[in-house]
Amino acid sequence: MGIVADSLDRAAQQAFTRPVPKSAGAQMRYLVRQLKGTRPVAELLGVSQRTVERYVRDQIRRPRAALARHLEDAVRERWQPRVREQARRQAATSTGLVVSTRARFGFTAAPGTTDDARVRHLTLALPPHHAARLFEARDAQAGEQQLLDLTAEALGEMYFRDGGRRAQGLMVEFTDVEALDFDL
Repeated sequence: MGIVADSLDRAAQQAFTRPVPKSAGAQMRYLVRQLKGTRPVAELLGVSQRTVERYVRDQIRRPRAALARHLEDAVRERWQPRVREQARRQAATSTGLVVSTRARFGFTAAPGTTDDARVRHLTLALPPHHAARLFEARDAQAGEQQLLDLTAEALGEMYFRDGGRRAQGLMVEFTDVEALDFDL
């Protein structure tokens, strides 16, 4: 995954109404219920079916670091899908997104303007139609560059072009992303 896709996923996870299971046994039991068996969980995590059964029965309590990370990611990815979808739908139709980023911004404009790229820290509210485009692209498995381009277009419209009130035709370049966070 990339920085934009991960940030969109984290934003949707902020809407969770219940905490994600913490212990390895609880996480395994959740995955077994979701995937309807120990064999699919074992294939997903890259461990034996017997190992999954031991975690389910709490015979093993502490997974190795790589398995713990993979297990937590798998549970978080499947946790409360309806709550996550409702939050995304609300952001795409009414509330929009707040984006906070630190990146190098430059632009191409009319001759004689200062279009040198420089690092800026921006925190902006994006309207719902930009949130909808980002979530649709994310769902369509768009590449990281396409998601960055959509984010650059949204930031360009809201920050540089001020929602269409100035700097018509300005093309924004969004590179060297140091940090990017979305909030619902």
